[in-house]
Amino acid sequence: MEDERRDGDGDGDRNRALTATRFSDLEPPLSEPVLEALSQAGFEFCTPVQAATIPLLCSFKDVAVDAATGSGKTLAFVVPLVEILRRSSSAPPKRHQVLGIIISPTRELSSQIYHVAQPFISTLSSIRSLLLVGGAEVKADMKKIEEEGANLLIGTPGRLYDIMDRMDTLDFKNLEILILDEADRLLDMGFQKQITSIVSRLPKLRRTGLFSATQTEAVEELAKAGLRNPVRVEVRAETKQQDDSASSRDAAPSKTPSGLFLEYLECEADQKPSQLVDFLIKNKSNKIIVYFMTCACVDYWGAVLPCLSALKGLSLVPLHGKMKQIVREKALASFTSLSSGVLLCTDVAARGLDIPGVDCIVQYDPPQDPNVFVHRVGRTARLGRQGTAIVFLLPKEESYVEFLRIRRVPLQQRECNDNVLDVVPLMRSAARKDRDVMEKGVRAFVSYIRAYKEHHCSYIFRWKELEVGKLAMGCGLLQLPGMPEVKHHSLSTEGFTPVEDINLEEIKYKDKSREKQRQKNLRAKKEAPQKDPKTHKPNKNANAASSVMRKKTAKQRRAAQTIEDEDEMAQEYRLLKKLKKGTIDEDEYAKLTGTEDLL
Repeated sequence: MEDERRDGDGDGDRNRALTATRFSDLEPPLSEPVLEALSQAGFEFCTPVQAATIPLLCSFKDVAVDAATGSGKTLAFVVPLVEILRRSSSAPPKRHQVLGIIISPTRELSSQIYHVAQPFISTLSSIRSLLLVGGAEVKADMKKIEEEGANLLIGTPGRLYDIMDRMDTLDFKNLEILILDEADRLLDMGFQKQITSIVSRLPKLRRTGLFSATQTEAVEELAKAGLRNPVRVEVRAETKQQDDSASSRDAAPSKTPSGLFLEYLECEADQKPSQLVDFLIKNKSNKIIVYFMTCACVDYWGAVLPCLSALKGLSLVPLHGKMKQIVREKALASFTSLSSGVLLCTDVAARGLDIPGVDCIVQYDPPQDPNVFVHRVGRTARLGRQGTAIVFLLPKEESYVEFLRIRRVPLQQRECNDNVLDVVPLMRSAARKDRDVMEKGVRAFVSYIRAYKEHHCSYIFRWKELEVGKLAMGCGLLQLPGMPEVKHHSLSTEGFTPVEDINLEEIKYKDKSREKQRQKNLRAKKEAPQKDPKTHKPNKNANAASSVMRKKTAKQRRAAQTIEDEDEMAQEYRLLKKLKKGTIDEDEYAKLTGTEDLL
């Protein structure tokens, strides 16, 4: 594999991300229609990744591109793809003759690529492009292909695999170019099987571009299998050093954009909400993305933050992967159109999406996968602009800072502001007034602990050292749930003050229709035993077992209880794996683990 490295240079403004190379200077030269489309979109000079990659792909080379996020990768493959399709044949392609495929990991990213590519594809009068993503009926896509045809497919691996598997009408024999965008994420999300199947159906004599912000062993394996003698393009940004020590005289290569200022804030779990609200108040005029670990956490913060008068007037937009596709699209479009506001999201928005004008990234929860850290912060400081990113860490997570530094992601400490409004009482008040907020708080708490157990860096994020008392306060809980992880492990409940003189059953939904249905369900539950009374026969075996238990020594009883606890936790772990695979949903998981009453 050949190597070609391009280093970012400049002085920190927008030009920092650009080279002195104009698109019109590239060799082989770009066509007039493409240059015109670039000019109309305001692009004159290339970014380093574009200057390095476009000539290679246009010169019949395969490329494996390793570039910092926000470096202009989309145009780096869209422009050569269009040029290759223009030169591929003098005659217009047949309706079902596929000449190009672009694969990306998420619906949102595929949709973004599709729309970025349209002004350039429109210069090819005979080429029809089609977006293929989940969220819509596959039969509708098949019908559209049958009736209208498709020469360029842009989409997610799942839907592309499905279409290729079901349709014999598509002809891939003359395919010219395959692009795999966010290749590491494609593999992380478990699309290896689909990608292998897709690639196996394509001709070997094609151009292939593999683009990624992080190079992993799996990506290297994919490159070996899918690329022919590729040229490696590595584009590195440079970090500004924060001191004048001898070791900092030379700029160190960084995995993050050069205009990005990275910070971490260390505070206890029960202080995090107040620190977050303080940050949002001080940055009301900015466009901010706040990342949480789970969908349930996004749902909770999306419900409780609007209840705080300090944030009145602030646009808060929730977005996560369990929302319906149309809701996700509306949320993304809504936030994109805002000049200021807050997107509350999971990692569904961490990769590839180019949301304009994002000023700040807040990682309220560090990601389970450390590779995702770079992609989260890469939503700001794009194409040479300035941006700020801050990650919240618990005191016991501080070694994550050194871990990131070793991975070329240096962080500066941000002082915790002691003079902030304590919002926890306000969050608990919101929970008392609306059952929806209360239930979402419990779900967020439970999901956070279970997600924490799955951290890739388990030696830093040790779930058995979680202080669940402070965490429960930070989720605005009124009482501490009796979930298995809390009952069976000596997790610290210090710092939690339960709300006295309250019956959780009496807390009503603000939504009157939901409350009416809840009351109906409660009445049905009370009446059920009266309608079908069950006569309970004494269980002799149970009595005998309890008698044996009483005869055991205290040590024997503890040993028996430990075995029972371990069996329960093993069963719960099996269910957790099913939940992660999507075999069961959260409601089924709650029922099977006996935690549905908490919600």
